Amino acid sequence: MTRFQRWAVATTVATYLLIAVGGLVRASGAGLGCPDWPKCFDRWIPPTDVRDVPSHIDPALFNVAKAWTEYINRLIGVVIGLLIFVTLVLAIRHHRRDPRILWTTLAAFLLVGFEGWLGGQVVAAQLAPLVLSAHLAVALIIGGLLLYATACAFLDGGRPRTDLPPWRRPLGQATLVVSILALAQVALGAIIRGEVQLLGKQSPPVPREEWLGRVGAIYSAHSSSAVLLTAITCALVWWVLERARGDAALRKTAWAVLGLTLAQPATGLGLAWLDVHPVFQVLHLWLGSLLVSALMLQAIVAFRAPPPASVPPTG
Repeated sequence: MTRFQRWAVATTVATYLLIAVGGLVRASGAGLGCPDWPKCFDRWIPPTDVRDVPSHIDPALFNVAKAWTEYINRLIGVVIGLLIFVTLVLAIRHHRRDPRILWTTLAAFLLVGFEGWLGGQVVAAQLAPLVLSAHLAVALIIGGLLLYATACAFLDGGRPRTDLPPWRRPLGQATLVVSILALAQVALGAIIRGEVQLLGKQSPPVPREEWLGRVGAIYSAHSSSAVLLTAITCALVWWVLERARGDAALRKTAWAVLGLTLAQPATGLGLAWLDVHPVFQVLHLWLGSLLVSALMLQAIVAFRAPPPASVPPTG
């Protein structure tokens, strides 16, 4: 791999890992471990003892484990931002004539600043569900931009192809539509996650086993749309496996999409059966994010990857 390809792959993987870390922070109840932003208890390095909490901040808010969990999450975010910056520099040096690489990498870098600001709004809004969902959606957009730039770096700059089989383009278009539906489903799940966290913070707190029931219609809509999305995605995978019999790259992405599609309902059932267990919260969120990325990658391959030489471009 070229230097840019190595950095792009590492940065993209790290970005999706950060999404998992963010889910872990929320599931552990550390989302407000630092009651302020960008500092933590008005310090650049969080306190380790309640006696070190500044006098103008309520010491009852301090929990050393939660404060450091949230602070480490922020530090990882800074590291990811630096990785994206280096990737942008390499894109300018080596791919300035490939707009699909250069401009998407630049867009990802600019969105990092907006994402940091949104992180501050999450704290200011006390984990309001809609703000949490926006924060996650922007993270997924950043990951998608990086994924696109990385894939284009392996596919001749992502330039349009004229030698594709006739079925490839409608397949790519259908996959893009399904990926948007999957993104909306993840955002809806993030709203539900925010709602159940608010229930847990009520005084007295609502018992965990009642959380999903208290959320109401939005949980029913999420569950019903999950069934529909699973059926649509499985049909899409069947289409790929039927038509792309000699296309290894497209078939691999289809199998990845299928595995993530089937894993999502399993973790969703785990959430329902185990009273929103934190482990299943993290898995459900992260697998949903990976499903969106796998669908995007399948669309990119459908539009931009060269067809196998041994397979004629038939309809």
